[in-house]
Amino acid sequence: MKLATLRTADGGTTAALATGGNSYVPLPANDVGALLAVRDWRALVEAALVATSGAAAVSTPASELAPLLPRAGKVICCGLNYGDHIQEMGRELPQYPTLFAKYADTLTGPADTIHVHGSAKVDWEAELAVVVGSKLFRADEDEARKAIAGYTVANDVSMRDWQNRTLQWFQGKAFDGTTPVGPVMVTADEVDGDFEVRGYVNGEPVQSGNTSTLVFGPARLLSYISQFTVLRPGDLVLTGTPGGVGMGMTPPRFLNDGDVLTTEIVGIGRLENTVRIHAADSPKTTTASTSTSKE
Repeated sequence: MKLATLRTADGGTTAALATGGNSYVPLPANDVGALLAVRDWRALVEAALVATSGAAAVSTPASELAPLLPRAGKVICCGLNYGDHIQEMGRELPQYPTLFAKYADTLTGPADTIHVHGSAKVDWEAELAVVVGSKLFRADEDEARKAIAGYTVANDVSMRDWQNRTLQWFQGKAFDGTTPVGPVMVTADEVDGDFEVRGYVNGEPVQSGNTSTLVFGPARLLSYISQFTVLRPGDLVLTGTPGGVGMGMTPPRFLNDGDVLTTEIVGIGRLENTVRIHAADSPKTTTASTSTSKE
């Protein structure tokens, strides 16, 4: 099955079952994350479908799809996880996953405009994302695999000038409303094999990779993360990006105002987001206190 989060007329959201095309059956949960927190969520979805026999399906354009998990408790990302991307960034294969976190505020919808303020080096990173379906803590890989609710599409849009200000990546990865996620989650039971991950800028192919080349696959990633923090239903894990990012090109290439960023995973769906780049706002000034200490 395929699940999505729809925007509602009152400004809220609701979880929904995709029934083909742009047709969705609304479900009794505020979003997909809230749905997954229900113990028997599959039975709830099936009961809703039987009860309506499709009669309650609504036609929803992509512009009315919300971020799949707008209230995700944890958004954890893995960097440098495809062999070709690691090589283009001039690094060696890692022994452990390189992890960083985002907030739910960074997430945006599959057709939403991405507004970036104050960065001149906006880059793209097409990614497969994993949706957690049950609680995980200190789990082995088999337990982690069973806890995967499904898979979705994401783009870890990165502000490279901010990212490279320090050795820590966080500030270049956590701009509000810059990480599109969706359009749907495909449940794990419908997945057979690996995924083709593709990225385009204004229709031009820039990224293509297969998740079979991940250094740390989804189950291994979730198991590793669960060794130090609990994962709960509705949490989101981004698995990394294949080669072809702008920063790795010669010369480096970045997004321009008005560019259309498309992210596609065969078998799941596509994101199509226009990028608007705004000049930096004038920083607020503060008066520094006088100090005689030398640090």
